[in-house]
Amino acid sequence: MPDSTISESNRVVPSIVRTPRPVGLKFQQEIKSAVHQGLIKRLDLEKIAQMHENPASQQQLITVIHQLIGEQNIPLSGAERDRLAQEVLDEVFGLGPLEPLLKDPTVNDILVNTYNAVYVERRGVLEKTTVVFKDDRHLMHVIDKIVSAVGRRVDESSPMVDARLKDGSRVNAIIPPLAVDGPILSIRKFGAKPLAAEDLLRNKALTEPMLEVLKGAVQARLNIIVSGGTGAGKTTLLNVLSGFIDERERIVTIEDSAELQVKHAHVVRLECRPPNVEGKGGVKQRELVINALRMRPDRIVLGEVRGEECMDMLQAMNTGHDGSLTTIHANTPRDAVARMETMALMGSVTLPERAIRAQIASAVHVIVQIARMSDGSRRVTHVSELTGAFSDVISMQDIFLFEKEGLGPTGKVKGRFRGTGIVPKFGDKLKAAGFPLPASLLDYSVEV
Repeated sequence: MPDSTISESNRVVPSIVRTPRPVGLKFQQEIKSAVHQGLIKRLDLEKIAQMHENPASQQQLITVIHQLIGEQNIPLSGAERDRLAQEVLDEVFGLGPLEPLLKDPTVNDILVNTYNAVYVERRGVLEKTTVVFKDDRHLMHVIDKIVSAVGRRVDESSPMVDARLKDGSRVNAIIPPLAVDGPILSIRKFGAKPLAAEDLLRNKALTEPMLEVLKGAVQARLNIIVSGGTGAGKTTLLNVLSGFIDERERIVTIEDSAELQVKHAHVVRLECRPPNVEGKGGVKQRELVINALRMRPDRIVLGEVRGEECMDMLQAMNTGHDGSLTTIHANTPRDAVARMETMALMGSVTLPERAIRAQIASAVHVIVQIARMSDGSRRVTHVSELTGAFSDVISMQDIFLFEKEGLGPTGKVKGRFRGTGIVPKFGDKLKAAGFPLPASLLDYSVEV
C-alpha cells in the first residue's frame, strides 16, 4: 500500500493561472510609443493617411495594431489591449490623449498646463483629469499637428500661436522660452452643432422678450456690440444674433482666428495671417476691415475688436454698413465704451477724444453685456442703448437688466431679469422692421 505521506520536495504544485495585472501608466506610454513606431515602420505614413477616411482600411489598421501589441509579449487584459489600440489610433489620426476629451460633449475647455497636468471645464467648473502626455516632446508633436493643419507655425522664433480645429474650436499654444514649465495648450471647444436661440432660452441665459428685442434690433440693421469677459459666451451669442440676418444679405466675417459658425447662405469668411519667419507677410484685422468695404457687404461681422481696427469699424458703421456685429472684452457696457475710445485712438491719433466719442455714439446702437456667473451659468446682464454724446460723455440707458440676488443652497446663482420700462430710441426702427414694442415687453420681471 503506497505511503499516503508525501514529502514537501515531491509535492505536486497545481499550475496557477496568472491573470494580467494592470500595467502602470508610464509603462503603458512606453508600450504605446513602441507600437506606434512599429506601425510607421510596417506601413508607410502615406498609406496610413489614406486609411483615415475608409472604415474597412481602419479595421485592417486595428488588426495590425493588435498584432504589434501582441509582439510586445506584455501580459495585458482584453480591455487594456482594446484601449491601447484606440490610443494608438488617436495618435495616428487625432490629437492623441486629447481625443476622448474632444469627443466629450460635457467639456467646454481643455487646458493643458504641462504634459502631465490637464484640466477641463465642465458647466463652468474646472477639474483635473487623469489624461497625461508622455513628455514635452509628445505634447509639442500634438501642438505642431494642430497649427500646421491651418498653415501656422510655432517655434522659438514665434512661441505663441492661435489656431483652430476642424470643428472650429479655438486653440492657443505657447511654448518655451515664454512658457517656463514647458508647452501650454488651451482649447475652447465649439460643438459640431452650435447653440441656437432656443438653447439660450432653455439655459436661462436671457428671456424671450430680451431675445425678441435683439432679433428686432438685428433685422432693423442696428449696430450691436456683444461685450463680456473671457469664457462669458460672446461668440456663442454673436452666432445666435447673426442667425437673425436676412438670408438675402451678403455677410463678410473677419476674425483673427476663424471660429464663428454663421449659418447663412451667403457668407464670405476672412482670417488674419501672422507674419512669416522674417516678420513679413502678416495681415492684420484692420487691413481686412478696409478690404471688406470693397467687397459689397450688406453686413460686416467682426469676431472681436481688439485694436486699431476699431476706428475703421466705427467708420464703416457710420458710412452705410449698418447692421454690423462684433464683440469686445469688457466687464460692463460703460467699460466697453471706454475700451472702444482707447482702441479708436490707437487707429487715429490725430482725432480729438471728443470726435471719437461722437463717432462711437452715432455708430453703435446697442451693447449686449454677457457674463459668466460663479456657478458656471451664463447670463445676459445688460441690454443697453447708446443715446448720444453730450458734454464729452456718451449717454446710455439700460433696456433690460439681470440683477443677481444671491446663491441658492446648492450654490446656484439666483436673480431676476427685468425690463426697466424705458422705451428705447430705436423703437421706431424696430417698428419699421416689423417688430413693434408693446409696453409690457419692457416693463416686466422674471425670477431665475
